[in-house]
This record gives sequence, C-alpha cells and structure tokens, in this order.
Amino acid sequence: MLTYDQVYIGGKWLKPAHADSLDVFDAGHGSVMGRIPNASAREVDLAVAHARAALAGWSGTPPAQRATFLARIAAALNAHADRLAHLIAREVGMPLKLARAIQVELPVRNFAHYAQLAAEFAFEEQVGHSLVLREPVGVVAAITPWNYPLHQIALKVAAALAAGCTVVLKPSEVAPCNAFVLTEIVDQAQLPAGVFNLVSGTAACVGEPLVAHPDVDMISFTGSTQAGQRIAELAAPAMKRVALELGGKSASLILDDADLALAVRASVNRCFLNSGQTCTALTRMLVPRALHDEAARLAQAASERLTPGDPLAPDTKLGPLTSAAQAARVRAHIATGVAEGATLVTGGTDFPQGVPAGGFYVQPTVFANVDNRMTIAQEEIFGPVLCIIPYDDDEHAIALANDSRYGLAGAVWSSDPLRARQVAKRIRAGQVDVNGAPFNPDAPFGGFRMSGRGREGGKYGLEEFLEYKALQL
Repeated sequence: MLTYDQVYIGGKWLKPAHADSLDVFDAGHGSVMGRIPNASAREVDLAVAHARAALAGWSGTPPAQRATFLARIAAALNAHADRLAHLIAREVGMPLKLARAIQVELPVRNFAHYAQLAAEFAFEEQVGHSLVLREPVGVVAAITPWNYPLHQIALKVAAALAAGCTVVLKPSEVAPCNAFVLTEIVDQAQLPAGVFNLVSGTAACVGEPLVAHPDVDMISFTGSTQAGQRIAELAAPAMKRVALELGGKSASLILDDADLALAVRASVNRCFLNSGQTCTALTRMLVPRALHDEAARLAQAASERLTPGDPLAPDTKLGPLTSAAQAARVRAHIATGVAEGATLVTGGTDFPQGVPAGGFYVQPTVFANVDNRMTIAQEEIFGPVLCIIPYDDDEHAIALANDSRYGLAGAVWSSDPLRARQVAKRIRAGQVDVNGAPFNPDAPFGGFRMSGRGREGGKYGLEEFLEYKALQL
C-alpha cells in the first residue's frame, strides 16, 4: 500500500489544508494499491505563486545549467527503472516487460534528450538587422493522462524546464503514483525551489482552478477531446497559450498490393498495445473489399494469440484496462457494435477466462463488415477493439481514412514504397506510419482537427514552450 499525503510546492513536501484523499487501484486485481491527496484551489494558488516567483531565476539560468539538472533527473529515473515499471504495470495494466521498455525507458530518454537539446538549442538568431530571441512562455500548468503517465509527464515537464519555464504538474488521479516517484527524484536533484511543483487531485478540485488561474501562462494537456474543449474554454478569456493532445480514431490503410498477413498482424498489435489505451491506436483497419474476409481471419488469429492476463506475470501479452469505469465503457461500445450490425469475429462483452477475478479485463475484440458511419468506427473506444472496414479503391480508402473528426495518426501499407508515401501524404493526420516504420520520439507528435493543437517531442516540443521576441538593432 502506497500512501502519499503531501503535495510538493516551493521545493517542499506540504500537507494540504484538508485531509481529503483519493484511492489508486491495482488494474490487474481491482484492489486499492495506494492513496494520494485530493488537494484544493488553496494548494493550486500556493504552487502557482511559487512557480511565478521562481520564473525569473530559472529563465535566467544558462541553458547548459538547466541541462545539467535534466540530465541528473534522467539518470535517477533510470536508476529507479525497475521500481517504476512495476508500479506503472500495476497502475495502468500494461504488461511488465512492455511497461519497462515503453512506460519507463521513453521518459528516461526524453529527459536526457531535452537535457541535450537545452544545451544545443539556438535560443537567439540573427535575422537581418534583428536579433530574434526565443524566451520561455512563463508558468506552465501540465495536466497529464493515465494511459502513458510518466511518458506524458516527461514530454511536458522536461521540455518546459529546458525552455526555461516553471511548472505546476497535475497528474491523472487514476495513475498518479509514478508522478510522486518522479517528484522525489526532482527533490533529490535539488532543482531550485518553485521551478517544479506537484499538486494532485481531481479535475474539479485541482484541474479547473489551475487552468483558470490568472498567473498561469500556458496549459499543456493530454487527455480526452471533451476535457480539452473545457480547458480551451477556461483558458480563452486570458488568451493563454494552450497545447492539447487529444483523442484519435486512427486508420491502418492496407493497399491491395501489401503483404496482407504482415500488415494485419502489425495493425492488430498496434491496435491492442496497452490494451487499446493508446491515442494513436490503429483501431480502424481499411482493407480491399475482395480481401476483407481473409483480413478478418488473420485479425482473429492475431487477436486470439493476445490472451489477457495479470500484467505482472512474465508471459502476459495483454493486460487489463486501467479502471473499472473504462472497462465498463469499452464493454458498452462492444455491445453497441453488435447492436448496430457489425460482425463480431472474436471477443465480446463476457469477462475473460483465466484472469484475476477483480481486475479490469476486457476480451480483445474484432469486428468485421463495419460501416464507417457506425459508432464503433467514429468514437474513440480506448480499449482492445478493432474495426475492419472494406473499401472499393484507393480514393474510397483515403476518403474513409479521413472520414473522422479526429486526425492524430494513421498507417499505410503497400509493397510499393512510393505509392504508400503518396497515399500517406493525403491522410489528414499528424503522424502516419509507412509500412510499419517505428515510432520516432524526435519527430513532432500531435494531431489535426479534434485531435488537438500543438506538437510534442524533439525540438518541436521545446518550441511549444517558447515565445518569439525580435530586437530591431
């Protein structure tokens, strides 16, 4: 049982004014594994005040010195990698081996990357008779999700600190314990007081007061589109900078000359990674109508190899969902798919066999003969549910891929790389993988339309936290 009863403000651990707390659940077993403070607007005010007071000193710190702090944090995270992987596997439900490689190694890499970038980035540039400066936007409210909790914290906090901003972090209350471990590391790294602050709690108690606070200059948020719309609304009166990484309903477009078996298997794996709790999950598989039934057979076989199990068990390939509420929501979507006439190929709403009884498990589910107008093809389910949609020709496939209110990611498969690239260019999404190309953490990450605004990752993520100033000389 992990019990945290303090928040981190101004370089010190402080007990909130009231004793309200929130339970954190073990996704694999459904039991309470921890408890965190549910702070209030009072703690938000105090954290923002300390961040504001620290801003001048931190923004004036040479970038190379800021880099030293970030490198120190990266090294300490790496030293705690096994502890963090075990913790996040329990909080989120991702199998332990994957949690180590994805949920921990990526944040370590991102802190180290922003340490290097802070030391090398051109914060000043001569343009004719102007000296163009890139200055920190100010006090940043970082509000992070539960599906990749530490990774999303790193993308925001490391980039903001590298830019010279100060930060108030509100982690998701669903998977927050990893954020407290990070904060312990930040404290040990002796970051100047007030540069980084942690205030845990719900959206109502902490999130909304933080977003609306007059001394917050920017909000960086990852989460649902509905929550992103609310944040944009709260930030609008003060014209605050807002970066939003929101939902997705990404299409894997398999062209008629692709290696069908390879493309289907890889697309299923991408759909079901982290039990489908991935904003870039390839949840719509677009296949030529003549190949639809074969694709469904291949997807069924690939899906049924991913049997759910305890995330801490060494042979588990598919863990539970992160919460009981999310598992119930996914089952409701599966029932809707059946009711709307999609063909249930495998999976369904029944609780999986051979898993811990109290955990938040859902069967990996594949639907075939899906019409792109169906709810399961339009709504982000955020669970292990794949929709196979037939198309008639390339133009029809591209139209289907773009027939979504989202535009976060996608994939194209073809034996002709040039053809695949030409099709990929026509997909309205922020990231499109060609023939299974791996994720690039230095490339810009973000979406079009209802998938948000702004970019994370690499120098693009750093630039989100900078303002331009031109000195005419």
